Amino acid sequence: MKQIKMIPLFLVFMLTFSCGEEISIPKPPTYLRLDLPKHEYVQFKEKNCNYGFEVSKIFKIREVTNELGLTCHKDIDLGALNGIIHFSFIPMEKTLGDYINFAIDKVDEHKIKASAIEDSLIIRPNDNVYGTFFELQGDVASPFQFYLTDSISKFVSGVVYLNKTPKYDSLKPSLDYLKVDLLHLINTFTWE
Repeated sequence: MKQIKMIPLFLVFMLTFSCGEEISIPKPPTYLRLDLPKHEYVQFKEKNCNYGFEVSKIFKIREVTNELGLTCHKDIDLGALNGIIHFSFIPMEKTLGDYINFAIDKVDEHKIKASAIEDSLIIRPNDNVYGTFFELQGDVASPFQFYLTDSISKFVSGVVYLNKTPKYDSLKPSLDYLKVDLLHLINTFTWE
């Protein structure tokens, strides 16, 4: 009987002296919330290269020059999204397949890090615009790429790079916002 009465006393003793040290649990990293404006667009026309599209008001288009002067290539600064779209215009001198294969090879460079690659065909025969939009998921350097062509003589490609360490989960809200603007650019793209 004395042994049974000693059990509660033993438990109180153990609880009192076993709680001497605190165990600290590190907090997970947090990320700042990005407050982005509602989607609004302005028309952009490149008269020398005969193309145009609507671009988000928060983006800034910069001319790209080479040793010969201005080119039809553009760098589109993504503003608060802290990134850039390298937008390249290429007058076709080879077969269409060569340009499409080159664009797909650029996407394939990210297969090692990508957890998934989704592609969407762009077919707008009334505007003579055809292409593919690629969404690369995972910790990749370029989460979006696309190409557009008239299938005869003109080809453009766009590659998105963010100036951040690619952590897909934390970038997902920004990427969802950006995807809306990219699809709008593609769906309003025209050859002049």
